[in-house]
Parts: sequence; structure tokens; C-alpha cells
Amino acid sequence: MTGGMALSHKTMTKSIASITGNTNKQISIKAARSNFEREPLIRPFGFKGGYMTEIWQAASMLESESGTRKVGLCSQSVLWSDASVFAAHSESGGNALMYAMTEYALTLLKGRSFNNPIDLLDEILEPVYDYGKKITNNNKLRETFALNALVSVDNAAWLLYAKENNIDSFDDMIPGEYKETLSHHHDKVASIPLMAYTIPIREISEAVDDGYFFMKVKIGQPGTQEEMLEKDKNRLSEIHKAIGHVTTDHTENGKIPYYFDANGRYEKKETLLKLLDHADKIKALDQIAVIEEPFPEDREITVGDIGLRIAADESAHTDKDAIKRIEMGYNAIALKAIAKTLSMTLKIARVAHKKNIPCFCADLTVSPVLVEWNKAVAARLAPFPGLNMGLLETNGHQNYKNWDEMVSYHPYPDASWRKTREGLFFLDQDYYQKSGGIFKDSIHYMNLFQHK
Repeated sequence: MTGGMALSHKTMTKSIASITGNTNKQISIKAARSNFEREPLIRPFGFKGGYMTEIWQAASMLESESGTRKVGLCSQSVLWSDASVFAAHSESGGNALMYAMTEYALTLLKGRSFNNPIDLLDEILEPVYDYGKKITNNNKLRETFALNALVSVDNAAWLLYAKENNIDSFDDMIPGEYKETLSHHHDKVASIPLMAYTIPIREISEAVDDGYFFMKVKIGQPGTQEEMLEKDKNRLSEIHKAIGHVTTDHTENGKIPYYFDANGRYEKKETLLKLLDHADKIKALDQIAVIEEPFPEDREITVGDIGLRIAADESAHTDKDAIKRIEMGYNAIALKAIAKTLSMTLKIARVAHKKNIPCFCADLTVSPVLVEWNKAVAARLAPFPGLNMGLLETNGHQNYKNWDEMVSYHPYPDASWRKTREGLFFLDQDYYQKSGGIFKDSIHYMNLFQHK
């Protein structure tokens, strides 16, 4: 077990009452089941030097002794959570291993009682992680692989917890000690598209024409370190030539910010600095707002001397890992309630808030329903530096072949706050009253469990 693993229930230093208040009831889980759907992608989706062609949508159903049923969702990403597992197996094989961990977690929950989802995750994370190491035959399995497998389970637990405690708003569901971290109510959140390796420059320009103004670009392309660097330099030159001159009213300097995500592909700091030298030469350096996860986690390369905002993503598995990354000079955290569970995300966000480290919400190419779980966090974080709003990456509309059909599974598919307009999500009173629809059952996903 690594130093970042969550504490067991017995060693929690906070009582249940101090975490979530005295009104919590003991919830007994009578039934726990899973199902999944395979959603094809429009084109191979490239990052971390690999390519995905489909994403499994896992669903977990928890039923309490009182008869309440809730379904939580997860968009699996084997390549993101542990590229070594993706490389060692077929695409379907890697997905099957993660799904098996979800199913195993549910077997642990049958007959178990809990007071709040955060304690519940603490109790099952370690055994699920150990099970994952066994079935993947990988003692160095990344903790994010286990957390990704637990997203649907954690979501179902939060929904069951809310229903059993008569909670119908996201604000009321947030435990007391995390409320300050998520105390904002933005009326606008920037919608960030993702430009993967294979996205044509034409589509990037079209996205800017449509109003998108904060551009996430995958770097760290396939090949040797030298080949990768040359490809990334050329890609940056092409992108900057196409959109670098565009102005926007949403940033302090009036320029389009670039958000580069390397997914740990740069093995040395010197290689990244060569890319930044190139950015400086083509006059793009001042538009780089953030570089996410540039180096392999196990290299433990400090980043405080790079001179740009460097964000931790995969390497901040848990709140303890986030503290370590901050000590290494990382000065932003990419939160993923839809990849590391809401429970763990609350812990990570709280650590960052205490240390005055800005956060934003990154996507995992998730379903429309899961976008709302991420948006719920992004809408309540402190404004990102240089902007007067939160940041939310969402790229499912760019990548899922059946995105429009998946939108129809959303409880409020036609709500104005669900859609991006001019590069923004506009969040009105209706949005906050309905909490983005996360408490309303999706008929489609509930029907996955109607026959048993």
C-alpha cells in the first residue's frame, strides 16, 4: 500500500457527526449490482502515446433496506488511469479488468451499513485496490485505476445517502468541513474543449469561431522523446498560427489561453523547456495558462522553477498525494469528481483550498449525466486566476459517436444550463435549484436494472 492510500475507517480522526452533521441515518445496503454499455468514439482518441476507440459506461445500483434504489455512473478510462494496463491488454481486456473491480466493490457492499459516502470509500478503497493489483498482475497499479473503477459506486452511495437523509440539493449534500472549499455559485463556467492528437486544425479554428476561448491541447505525441518534441513543436506552431491572434473578453490579457496536457509523457524537464523555448520563439509563451501533468509520476521532478502554472492530475491520486505535489512546486490541481470519485475529490479540493492552490475540473470524456457531477464542483470553486469564473473541460460532444442519443438519457436534456453557448455554461437559478439534475433518476440508466 502506497503512502497516498486512504486511512481506514478505524483510524479516521474525525467523527461521522463532525463530518456530516448529526442528522445522518445508518443506511443498510440490501442489494448492489452493476451493468455497462459500450459507447464507440467518432475517431481514435489519442493521448499518453496511445489511442482509445470506445469507452465503457459502467453503472452501479445500490438498494437500501427501505427499498430506495439509486444508480451511479462511470465512464471508464483505462488509458488515463493506468497506461501500463492499457498497453498490456487489448482495449476490451483492460476495460473488463476495471469493470471487474467495480463488480468486486459491489460484492463488498452487500449487507454493509454506512453513515456517509466518504467513510464508505475509505473502507473499500484499499481492498478494491489490492484486488485490482491481483487481477491485473501489476503490483505497481496506479491508485487512479481503483478510483476510476469506484466512481459509479461512490456516485450511487451519494445519491442513496441524499435520498435517505431527505437531501435534494448539491449544496446541502456537501459535508460541513468541505463547504468553504465549494462556497461559490458562479453564473458562468468556461467550457473547455479538448484538442487531441488527431483533431484537425480546421476543427480547432471552428471551435474558436463558435466561442470557445480556453483551449486544451494534448501534447506528448507518440514516438521517442525526440520525435515527440518535434511533433509537439509543430503542432503548437500550427495551432498558434490558426488561433493565436484571436481576442476574447473573458481573459485579463484579451488572448486565448492554452492549456497543455502532457499526461506524463515528458521524461525530462529539459525536454519540456525546449518546447517552452519554441513557444517563446513563436510568441505563444504568454498564452500558456497551464501545463498539466508534464512528467512521469515516479520521476518526482520538481516544477517550481519552470515559471508557468503546472497542474497535477493523475499524480494527485489522493489528498496526501496532492500535498506532496504542491510541495514539489505544482501550483494548480485538476479535479476529477468523475474519475477519482466525488468523495476523494472533496478531500483533494479541501487540501488545495487550504494551501491557496487554484483548482479546475478536467474531463474524462464522460457522459452528459456525469458532466453535471463535474460541473457541480466547477460551479462552486474559487475563480481560476485570470478569469472571473470556474473552468470545466468537457469533450464528450467531440468524441462520442452517439453523443446526441446519450444526451437524451439526461433528466433535463433541453435545459439551457446543460448546453455550452459561446464557450460558456450559463448557470441560472434553475440550475442551482435542480443541482444540474443529478438527483433526478435517469430512466435509461435505471432501466439497466429492471429485470432482476
